[in-house]
Amino acid sequence: MIKSYFKTAWRNLWKNKVFSLINILGLSLGMAACLLILQYVNFELSYDHFNQNAPDIYRIVNDRYQNNKLIQHGTITYSGVSKAMKDDYPEVQNYTRVLPMGQQILTYNDKKIPKEQAFAVDNSFFSMFSYPVIAGDSKTALKEANTVVISETLARKIFDIHNNNFDVCIGKLIKVAQDTFPSKVITVLKDVPENSFLQFDMLISYQTIIHSYGNKQADYDFTDSDYWHFIQLKSGTDHKVFDSKLAAFSQRHFQGNKISGSIEKFHLQPLLKAHLYSDTEYEIGNTGSYTVVWGLLIIAFFIIGIAWVNYINLATARSVERAKEVGIRKVTGASQGQLIRQFLTESFIINIISLGIAVMMVYLAQSAFNGVVQHQLSFAYLLKRGLGGYLISVGLLVVILMGIFISGFYPAFVLSAFKPIMVLKGRFSSSKRGVILRKGLVIGQFAITVVLITGSFVVYKQIKYMNEQKLGVNIDQMLVVNGPSFVHQDTTFVTRTNALVAELDQIPGVKNAATSFWVPGNEMGRNFGIRSSDGDPNTHFTMRYDGVSRDYLKTYGMQLLAGRNFTATDYDPDFNKLHNLILNENAIKLLGFKSPREAIGHIMLNQTKKWDIVGVVADFHQKSLRYPIEPTFLEPVLNIQSQISIKIETKNVAATVDAVKEKYKTFFPGNIFDYSFLDEQFNKQYQNDELFGKAFGIFGGFAILIACLGLLGLSLFATIQRTKEIGVRKVLGASVSNIVVLLSTDFIKLVVIAIAIATPIAWYILHNWLQDFAYRITISWWVFGLSGGVAIAVALATISFQAIKAAVANPVKSLRSE
Repeated sequence: MIKSYFKTAWRNLWKNKVFSLINILGLSLGMAACLLILQYVNFELSYDHFNQNAPDIYRIVNDRYQNNKLIQHGTITYSGVSKAMKDDYPEVQNYTRVLPMGQQILTYNDKKIPKEQAFAVDNSFFSMFSYPVIAGDSKTALKEANTVVISETLARKIFDIHNNNFDVCIGKLIKVAQDTFPSKVITVLKDVPENSFLQFDMLISYQTIIHSYGNKQADYDFTDSDYWHFIQLKSGTDHKVFDSKLAAFSQRHFQGNKISGSIEKFHLQPLLKAHLYSDTEYEIGNTGSYTVVWGLLIIAFFIIGIAWVNYINLATARSVERAKEVGIRKVTGASQGQLIRQFLTESFIINIISLGIAVMMVYLAQSAFNGVVQHQLSFAYLLKRGLGGYLISVGLLVVILMGIFISGFYPAFVLSAFKPIMVLKGRFSSSKRGVILRKGLVIGQFAITVVLITGSFVVYKQIKYMNEQKLGVNIDQMLVVNGPSFVHQDTTFVTRTNALVAELDQIPGVKNAATSFWVPGNEMGRNFGIRSSDGDPNTHFTMRYDGVSRDYLKTYGMQLLAGRNFTATDYDPDFNKLHNLILNENAIKLLGFKSPREAIGHIMLNQTKKWDIVGVVADFHQKSLRYPIEPTFLEPVLNIQSQISIKIETKNVAATVDAVKEKYKTFFPGNIFDYSFLDEQFNKQYQNDELFGKAFGIFGGFAILIACLGLLGLSLFATIQRTKEIGVRKVLGASVSNIVVLLSTDFIKLVVIAIAIATPIAWYILHNWLQDFAYRITISWWVFGLSGGVAIAVALATISFQAIKAAVANPVKSLRSE
């Protein structure tokens, strides 16, 4: 019997090649898009699941308030916080402090290895996190000062390991940056997985920071907030209940704002949510966007849903054509159950063929898709454990099986329910309910499509707006060189830095050069004890700050609104002798000044230190337009870690970079010349938003194509059903255009209804998405008109192809049988 079902189903598919092709192509595209999206979604949801203790690990989030206003939301906090929680609460099983050391240059004998990402962590790090060890011991790896743990790739770079014998690395001595002491390699780890929130090449013992660097505040302190913490709660502890205890913790250790000058509030964020749900400042981990992930997941199910709707529509639309087949089968003894199994077999064959083709499509498109999402994905990621365990993997299997069953069962139920007497007497016609359902499904398809088209337009416009908006700083053609790693800060450093900048200015192709602690796109530091000398002594404010050289404003084309720029006399190696500042507009407003000119000559207090306001610059964007401009001051400070910004001309860029490199090596011999172009680095802040826009565009195109395939099938069937009517109309004088309008009107009405439904839905979704941006576009009415116009144009082009073909056909052929 089963063999008969398959044979009959195959014959029917082969007999109706065009409809079978439309069904298979639509389903294949839908399944391929779904499989690609789910690879990315499951990868993003799989972050940190390799850690055995992941469900019990949390990072500490610290919110700071001044004057009843949130001034900082971040995971950066005080060094004593996690230890104090361990001491205060029995629910805390373990903790580790994490101090980001940036990209370090390592030295082994005469070899220098640049740009290796390092963290300083406690030895407890390895009992909390599951990073596999391939050589050495992790239990006591970082217990002593001056010890390090390195990755497999770093070990190969430093020690020229060409086989897998990493034991030879253990006990070797290397130097980190400008350390005067060597550090011993205790352990070699497998490379950190790509789906790890913390990404590093090397771990440094936290004891090195305390003892060898002499930073006693790094051990246990509640005044210096430059540290990050992870804690492990005992299994079964509800972290939300634990959070409710942290108000008392804050009061106990910070006594309101007496200790730090701010009201400190703490809560925990699960490690498993750190990657996708990070909205914190001073982020040290690898972050993604839950908006992109869940948005793509919804799009994936919409697309596969559209494909299955196409199948249902075409199968039920062809019910009139297959009615006689059903009638004859019933007369000859076939039961309804047998007919349902027959039609389910057809659905199964079509879906399985489509799935096979979809797998081939994914294989062919994998490389291009990986380029879009910037990850090396594969089918293996469909089986990874994600945020909900194996929910995505199991869900995919369930959805495919349910889709095959539902898309086959409804048409099978409809077709098998025909009454044989009515069918064989020729009195059968499509039911009114069936027609309404098909129209409803078409409307649903195009409503989803219009939402995706509108989304692609709005996301594109927002990204374009952010890229074209004036930042207040000119980052074009800006070469940024990292400061020297092997130079000590001394009394001659200011002179040498000024001399380097002067020499760089003389290079052909260099317009200006300057140094600064941070460049646009970096997270600036903050000072929390700011107030005006004329203001309330009990009211403090918070400002961002940057230390810059005197040509910084000129190099970045910043607008000086009042006062003067820095001069050579403003700089001194002794910080205590510095007293002049330049503020931005937001800063003087915060201090209560009505205009930039009014602020000049006044004194600003930072804790107890007095600063003279000598200049005011126009507001500028330090970070992406997702964030508002903050009150900021610039101070005349040079540092060995300062980055060098060099404005260059567009011509002979390679030659200019080479010339800069030679000057750098002359002033800082033995240091690695490490550079980048600022506009590229700055625009990386929009990476998730650009991915969101590409996803809308690419998969919106998939949705349009699949919906149009369904519309093509329906219009083709409608044309076949009305062949004789078209012939009669042509004989009576109807023109080609009359016929095209006749066949197109009903379908276009459905698309117009879909546009009306989709418009408010699209506006609501996109309006909420835009609220995440401090600077954003307004959604204009024409965006919805354009999206609707595209949908109508595509639908009309699809329908017209078949309508014109029917309209120009010879009516004699269609009426010959009458």
